[in-house]
Amino acid sequence: MNEQQFGSRIRHLLNQGLRLDAAAGERLQAARRAALERQRPEPAPALRWADNVLGGWQGLGGWGVLSARVLVTLLVLVAATFGIYSWQEKQRLAEIVEIDAQLLTDDLPIDAYLDRGFQNWLKKRAADE
Repeated sequence: MNEQQFGSRIRHLLNQGLRLDAAAGERLQAARRAALERQRPEPAPALRWADNVLGGWQGLGGWGVLSARVLVTLLVLVAATFGIYSWQEKQRLAEIVEIDAQLLTDDLPIDAYLDRGFQNWLKKRAADE
């Protein structure tokens, strides 16, 4: 029997004229007040899915803790992304500097590397070796 069926059954019995003593009536009223105080307001339909997903976090400290967790996670993610980007840029710059240094210190002129015939000759020579 689920909660709705149980509630309907009790309401039906009470509507039939079941008389309770004063102590039981007071206990029922106190339980009803406590239940109404714990009841969360129904969220707007557009945000109902977010409440279902994030509603479980309220038992762990409420929205303030959830916001702090999300904020810290985002900050760590942004810092990691920035760090990886910086490292890749430094690596790319180091490769460019190394290639430029090799081209400038080589005995061959730069035009030789731009010549297609020379590139084909280098490939053929490397394949022969």
